[in-house]
Amino acid sequence: MNISQQRGASGRSQVRRAELIATGRKLFADTSYDALSMDDIAKQAGVAKGLIYYYFKSKRGYYLAIVEDSVAELVARAAGEPDLPKVERVRRTIDGYLHYAEHHQAAYRTIVTGGVGSDAEVRAIRDAVREELVATIAEGAYGSRAVPPLARLALVGWLSGVEGTTLEWIGALAADAQVEPGTDADAECGVRQPDRERLGALLVRQLRATLTVIGEFVPECPPPPLPEEAFETAGDLAPVTGRP
Repeated sequence: MNISQQRGASGRSQVRRAELIATGRKLFADTSYDALSMDDIAKQAGVAKGLIYYYFKSKRGYYLAIVEDSVAELVARAAGEPDLPKVERVRRTIDGYLHYAEHHQAAYRTIVTGGVGSDAEVRAIRDAVREELVATIAEGAYGSRAVPPLARLALVGWLSGVEGTTLEWIGALAADAQVEPGTDADAECGVRQPDRERLGALLVRQLRATLTVIGEFVPECPPPPLPEEAFETAGDLAPVTGRP
């Protein structure tokens, strides 16, 4: 096999692996880890079971690959566009995070809660995601991914609140989706959940408050200044107190 053929084979192999991961993400979104056998997975994927073992060695290896793929997508979406102004980049980061959670609810729960039972490897992946997201927020706010310990703890606290809020939100969205519009159950539901834009505005405002408090305790990390027009076009970024 010449070099060109080797590259072609490698490319096809990567495509096949990606297809298997995409199938696995759908399967694990609807079915628990323990309820899925390798035979079930192979049948749903339309491949021989040996092919899955070839790429992933085991069911656990397959599951971890799916989690890692989900994490990579979450981080990439949340990272946004680094060349944007700070205010807009922070907004895009939070919107990207919520967009991922809204459209990949099962994967998001796995990432945030640590996976199957007490899974040390999945928890390690989750912790790495948190560190990356905290660093992304720090870079957007301060222009540096590294911040003093107290500032980092405050950002971790804010992110923990975001995780809890997002889990509650997607759970409520899933419940709302089960209710038929116009039925008695629909009338009993009352007010629907906020959309992603509204929730994102709330989380950005909470982040702004956190950055203000960080500036009080860590003078070398002052909250990023906001341009005057930000209050007209991005009211969610206005300080909690003062000008609305």
